[in-house]
Amino acid sequence: MSQPTAPAAFLPFTRPHIDAATIAEVGRVLASGWITSGPRVQAFEQQLSALFGGRPVRAFSNGTATMEVALRIAGVGPGDEVITTAITWVATANVIGAVGARAVLVDIDPRTRNISLDAVEAAITPRTKALMPVYLSGLPVDMDRLYDIARQHGLRVIEDAAQAIDSRWANGQGNQRIGSFGDLVSFSFQANKNITCAEGGCLVMNTPDEAELAERLRLQGVVRHGADGMDVVTPGGKFNLTDINAAIGLGQLPLLPQITARRQVLAQAYFDAAARHGLAALGIELPLPSNTTGAITNWHMFQVVLPSDRLNGGRAAVMDALKAAGIGTGVHYPALHLFTHYRALGWREGMLPHSERIGRGILTLPLFVDLADADPDRVCRELATVCKTLLK
Repeated sequence: MSQPTAPAAFLPFTRPHIDAATIAEVGRVLASGWITSGPRVQAFEQQLSALFGGRPVRAFSNGTATMEVALRIAGVGPGDEVITTAITWVATANVIGAVGARAVLVDIDPRTRNISLDAVEAAITPRTKALMPVYLSGLPVDMDRLYDIARQHGLRVIEDAAQAIDSRWANGQGNQRIGSFGDLVSFSFQANKNITCAEGGCLVMNTPDEAELAERLRLQGVVRHGADGMDVVTPGGKFNLTDINAAIGLGQLPLLPQITARRQVLAQAYFDAAARHGLAALGIELPLPSNTTGAITNWHMFQVVLPSDRLNGGRAAVMDALKAAGIGTGVHYPALHLFTHYRALGWREGMLPHSERIGRGILTLPLFVDLADADPDRVCRELATVCKTLLK
């Protein structure tokens, strides 16, 4: 008698990869008695600076704090406007409000799903102080054009590169790593990022003076003079990274090349599986292949866009059916201008049509370094089966 087939293991949409050496190092930090900001944070910042071509880098408790501090370094405050995208984690817009400025949300390019630079140019006013592009799933915008716009209008650029560690921009100067050039660049090391500190982030800056200001802003604005001298010259937050988190980051950084390479392999496996299972014929939109536009993604996420208006039950029904089949998915992200808080600020449905359509249909599929080679085929096969069942 044949044995029943064991059910396939559940696939979450993401899972961190923490090796045994890193786990052991965290134990040593805990045993050392120095568990808040200390020598591991300093070492982590030094290694990040080396990764980004020697630019000043400071580590923070999360990638939201880095963006708020970047806005303050750029002098953004009440009466100013900052142009950004509606397809992002809401922290991007929230921090603009936190410093007293107004988030000007513009539509996306439906091919890249990133902020439309045409829309950015059209939205610039005398009140515009900064541009805040977001690199969705690790895909940069056209960096040459972005900085041309900023220079023409005298604007600061705060790059929300939370998802873009080890992404690149290919131009006449070669493949430049995001963060190694530009203005203020913010990264996240939250649990679902390509490398993680469990929670954490870093800000890449231009000058030692900006780095010194960042240090003050991340820890209550305190300035110390000698053994017992203390002053506060500007109000700050409580945004420091701990040595526990830094120890995880120090274990992750050497793995970055292998992590990026593995994600590239898995992304290609998704493209191949999508073709085999006819996802395009079902109206399912795939992401752009890497380097189509000069932007080289780190494949932080592999996202499709469902024809949600043609599916009985919409995206939720697809997610529920995939979960029942042992496949976890995510939504990154709904169009944030339709959240209650932003509607109260005057945003309405129909104002950003590409963002709204993508926000209704975008679906994040499982992608992490320990995903098996065969898993993208399983995911695409199940996705095709579910959508065939639900299509109106």
